Amino acid sequence: MSALMPAPATTPQALHTAVVDVIIPVYNEELDLSASVLRLDRFLAETFPYDYRVIIADNASTDSTFEIARRLADRHAHVRAVHLEAKGRGRALRQVWLDSDADVVAYMDVDLSTDLKALLPLVAPLVSGHSDVAIGTRLSRGSRVVRGPKREFISRTYNLILKASLGASFSDAQCGFKAIRREVADRLLPLVEDNNWFFDTELLVLAERAGLRIHEVPVDWVDDPGSTVNIVDTAVEDLKGVWRLLRGFATGRIPVARLRAELSRDEVPSSVPGVPTGMLSQMLRFAAVGVASTAAYFVLYLLLRPFGAQAANLAALLITAVANTAANRRFTFGISGTTGALKHHLGGLAAFGLALGLTSGSLWLLATYAPTAGRWVEVTVLVVANAAATLLRFLSLRLLMNRR
Repeated sequence: MSALMPAPATTPQALHTAVVDVIIPVYNEELDLSASVLRLDRFLAETFPYDYRVIIADNASTDSTFEIARRLADRHAHVRAVHLEAKGRGRALRQVWLDSDADVVAYMDVDLSTDLKALLPLVAPLVSGHSDVAIGTRLSRGSRVVRGPKREFISRTYNLILKASLGASFSDAQCGFKAIRREVADRLLPLVEDNNWFFDTELLVLAERAGLRIHEVPVDWVDDPGSTVNIVDTAVEDLKGVWRLLRGFATGRIPVARLRAELSRDEVPSSVPGVPTGMLSQMLRFAAVGVASTAAYFVLYLLLRPFGAQAANLAALLITAVANTAANRRFTFGISGTTGALKHHLGGLAAFGLALGLTSGSLWLLATYAPTAGRWVEVTVLVVANAAATLLRFLSLRLLMNRR
């Protein structure tokens, strides 16, 4: 019988209790703030295994929100209050997260739409070091969501745009329930430019491009009917943010390589999208370029309208057609350099001629058979004509550029 080998000597590890900061960004929330913070503090005190702080980040409120926040901080040991002179949820999160000395920093909306039971699954993978960023998702099969069809459609459409344009693999960019390891936040946040609602998306896209692991937690979520978020303004801001990121990655202004090196993620395969080959992927990217081109077209058309409808239509179409072809070469079909550029632009101009015929013909028919129609009827007719021209343009460009 062989003798038992002595166990190797072990060095006792110092016990470290993780600290988690949970930020609640608020603006004019005097009615709901106290109840929400007390509910969150009580839940964390009774169920949370880590040390925690609840930090109320007041975004330049004009009501008594900050006074209530200070009273809560005075009466409850785990509650803090911070006041910012400038408005903006992203600005508040950036400042409070960068000032934190916690191991993990998180945030949630003041209405507590997300079930608090998801908080521990959100932060635990970050405390253990398994993941770098964690998000709640309302769009996975395990989620239980109560909200209207309008918001559901907008949310899914927005995340589809992110997947098509930026190659994002995370499922829900806008859920107000996220966490990040603080040392990772220290590296990412200085590169996040947005100070408002696009802050979340920009942070996640940068994290993914940097090779960080994003953990997703299905959540139970109930829509707040009293939300004051302006959907149209937020959507416009988000689309501008997507375009800014696309330009930043294409020009190298966003230092992804440096960020990956600083975070020691050089060995992780890059998530930068490759050349899109599937028709669905190309259609989504073409649609994203088309939305930007259409918006530019109508802005130019309305600016040039005093020179006449036909002249304004011609100039606006010509300018946006050239820009549209260049964007689709690079973004939709993954073509860079000058090889074949002349042929592609000639094809784009041919598609431009088709669009000009459709839109000019529509204007002629409108002027002939409905001369008293208002300006918005005119714009509506142009929208329909441009939609038909856009479909034909995509098919022709795809046939041309896929035969490189």
